[in-house]
Amino acid sequence: MLAPFHTQNALRPTRVHEVCGPRAFTFAGIVARAGALWVREAWLADHLSPQGATIYLDPAHMLVARPDSHTDALAVTEEALKNGALPFVVLEITRPLNLREGRRLQLAAKAGGTTGLCIIPEGMGSNAAETRWRATPVFDPMREDSTLMRWETIKNKSGTLGVWYVRWNSQTHCLHVVPPVGLQPGSAGLPD
Repeated sequence: MLAPFHTQNALRPTRVHEVCGPRAFTFAGIVARAGALWVREAWLADHLSPQGATIYLDPAHMLVARPDSHTDALAVTEEALKNGALPFVVLEITRPLNLREGRRLQLAAKAGGTTGLCIIPEGMGSNAAETRWRATPVFDPMREDSTLMRWETIKNKSGTLGVWYVRWNSQTHCLHVVPPVGLQPGSAGLPD
């Protein structure tokens, strides 16, 4: 069953959430479009370019921090969450967070009124996360673009789990919740 996306309060403000899956970076870009600090360790081989995210957010609203280590990345993230100068902080996780580290991030988000999102490898979640999402691409035979995604809550401390099929419209910069591919108008058995 497709639950209403906005009524489920996708990412509760002043909390830290997690996302995994092949579309985790897209998920982060869309939810952080109002402005974000993106924290990733300097040793990571690939580079994050704010200009590459222009389909989802304005690069002028994104800062990138490249601390030397995991410990430094956690410290930068905690301070940014506590400071509250930006509405959103994204942290790319390279190793599991223990409960103490996760809890510190939650307390910092609450203190600064900032929302946090950790991009995690599959299966590497923290018990302290408010919600955990899996973002995956979906093949849509009715369209040539590849913007259809499946966003699934796989953990939610204060609500229910759900699945949403979403499409990003790069022209209007809006996220559209759509029916699953087999249930779209024109599909077998459904009216046009």
